[in-house]
Amino acid sequence: MTSSDRTERMLEEAFKIRGRDKKGRKILRIVGKFFPARELMSAAQGGGEEVLRSFLERRVFPELAGAPFVVVYMHALVQRSENFPGVTALRSVYEALPAAVRDGLRAVYFVHPGLQARLFFATFGRFLFSAGLYGKLRYVSRLEFLWEHMRRGEVEVPEFVEDHDEELEHRPLMDYGLVESDHHHRALDDPAMDTTASMYSYRCIS
Repeated sequence: MTSSDRTERMLEEAFKIRGRDKKGRKILRIVGKFFPARELMSAAQGGGEEVLRSFLERRVFPELAGAPFVVVYMHALVQRSENFPGVTALRSVYEALPAAVRDGLRAVYFVHPGLQARLFFATFGRFLFSAGLYGKLRYVSRLEFLWEHMRRGEVEVPEFVEDHDEELEHRPLMDYGLVESDHHHRALDDPAMDTTASMYSYRCIS
């Protein structure tokens, strides 16, 4: 299997369209841990941008264009050096969406954000993102609150996300950054949100 094939497989795991929320809107589930940021960054000079764009245009955009949808982003176990693209990259992905897709986005459910992530977006969100996207961001601290918007069987939740959710239930101070997880350190809870070492380059998807 070539490196491009592996990256394609990883993108297929990271982006999945399945099920509908309680209002009948399609669900685009994004699992941050599966996003191949390092592979795309290392392939930037050899076509990393094209790989990502091609995948989204072939596998994601056609199923979303012209219809309302929501995004469920699962942040558990995201590592800065492996699969966190960076805030600037996230913004540029949104800005690169075709108009028909962007207009259909109704909400972005950010599952398991930490305190630093909340503070960052509260302080800089309006400056980094368009008002349209920022206003659609919804924090979901526990999976039980996600089920208020969609039924359990409508969105696939990886086992490690459920394990992380259970850990948060037993160690609630993790939500405030006062206690570290035994399993990982979340990228978006680092003091420095974007660095040249961790961020999937803005140029790659702009």
